[in-house]
Amino acid sequence: MRDGENLLIVASKGGYPKDPAWMHNLRAGPDTEVQIGQTRLQVHAREANPEERRTLWPKAVTYNPHWGRYQQRTTREIPLVLLEPR
Repeated sequence: MRDGENLLIVASKGGYPKDPAWMHNLRAGPDTEVQIGQTRLQVHAREANPEERRTLWPKAVTYNPHWGRYQQRTTREIPLVLLEPR
C-alpha cells in the first residue's frame, strides 16, 4: 500500500504466532529492492514506530480488512514496515 512516497507492507502471515521469514530478512538487511510491475525500486525498510503505527494501522485495515482479522488471531503485534526510497 502506498503512504506518500513510501510503500507500506504488513507482516501478517495470516495471523500466525511468528513473524514471516521475510520480516527477519528485512531486519537483518533493511536496504533492498522491490519490484512493482515492471518497475524496480531501491528501498530502505524500517518498522513503523508507535506513533506512525497509530495512524497507519487503521489505514492498512481499511485497505485490506483481512489484516484486522489476522491481528485478532494472534497475540503478537503484526509489524508494519515502511519501504522508503533510497
